[in-house]
Amino acid sequence: MSKKVHFIGIGGIGISAIARFLKEKGYEISGSDIAQSSTTKELATSGIKVITPHDADCVAGADIVVYSAAIKPDNPELVRAKELGIATLSRKEALPMVLEGKRVFAVAGAHGKSTTSAMLSSLIEGSSIIGAISKQFGSNMRYEPSPNVIFEADESDSSFLNSNPYLAIVTNAEPEHMEHYDYDIERFYAAYRGFIERAQVRVINAEDEFLSTLKLDAIRLYPSVDITDVAMVVRDYEPYTSFNLKGLGRFEAYGMGWHIAIDASLAVLAALNEKPLPAVREALAKYRGIKKRFDILAASSNFVLIDDYAHHPTEIKATLKSVFEYARLVGITHVTAIFQPHRYTRLAANIEGFVECFNGVDSLVILPVYAAGETPVQIDLKDKFKEYHPIFTERVIRSESGVEFSDEFGVINRLNDGIVIGFGAGDISAMLRGDK
Repeated sequence: MSKKVHFIGIGGIGISAIARFLKEKGYEISGSDIAQSSTTKELATSGIKVITPHDADCVAGADIVVYSAAIKPDNPELVRAKELGIATLSRKEALPMVLEGKRVFAVAGAHGKSTTSAMLSSLIEGSSIIGAISKQFGSNMRYEPSPNVIFEADESDSSFLNSNPYLAIVTNAEPEHMEHYDYDIERFYAAYRGFIERAQVRVINAEDEFLSTLKLDAIRLYPSVDITDVAMVVRDYEPYTSFNLKGLGRFEAYGMGWHIAIDASLAVLAALNEKPLPAVREALAKYRGIKKRFDILAASSNFVLIDDYAHHPTEIKATLKSVFEYARLVGITHVTAIFQPHRYTRLAANIEGFVECFNGVDSLVILPVYAAGETPVQIDLKDKFKEYHPIFTERVIRSESGVEFSDEFGVINRLNDGIVIGFGAGDISAMLRGDK
């Protein structure tokens, strides 16, 4: 078995989890990225050699080089690896090696897959490889001497087709990352169908437009019928959602909103294939949420700062609905959203949805587009969002009492009251945490 594996782009949330997992399996791991981050520092602390920035010489001695989807063909390390005849695998191509011999509980979907994966990790004993930091075990990877692996399966590059699922959960199949599928909706849905068909046990949101059409054996959740008496509560500024699930009694999950009830219900229905109902209910109560999902960074009687990874209109709209309910429960009336658009392709394809999804906020602050390597596209955000009278700023700075930013005229704005929530998959999270 090849032992030395080098990861190009190891700082990515998904690929770093795979690197950690292979290290626990006995592989010798190294990696590189364009710059240091909290993730690369944590990897280095765990004993993984991480080099920044990219350097062609660091692939020397590797048996396999794995590269993330963000890595371009002209990356010097990738070029050198091919020159040296080292086997090079995309993250997608590496999955069979990673998951070989495992009983995989794979979770897919455009929205909610990280939350559902983390919930399932609380309910089922085994290893976990997910695309977010679970607050319960403090990482995006947990390694256990078990055949079970809870795996967050990614549709963005169709890599979920290589996840070899024993059990598949699909939260929804809303079109996203369509550039990978050449903007062909039938090809996109065929990939989801292929993923689901590969599993022995299937758990699906049967009210999704596409999933509702599938004619195959599956455990089907009909949220509008099966989930009842949803209630939300805040304890010490922490959010919780409780609900009844079709004949199974009442459950409570960390987080706030209808979408939390749906994600938890899917995880519960999957876990009931493995363990009895009382154990599932008790385990769900131990779930503590995930980093960057309704992540409360500061809270007092007049100011709450929340970090959220939502970067698609559907996600933002659902999260804001929860924010408004949270505001009501804690008695705060003013809500400010800070929006960092992520990728020009996503922004352009969903611009009207982005404009609509912020309905109800009292103030809107917009950061520059986080390109994630994409070529810029001209979009007149000032005109598109004019109804909100937004403030455009270059960056947000975490201060001792709140957050600060300057507008285009150089006026310093301070937010230290009301609810402030940041949305985005770029570096806005680091800004809100004072790490950048």
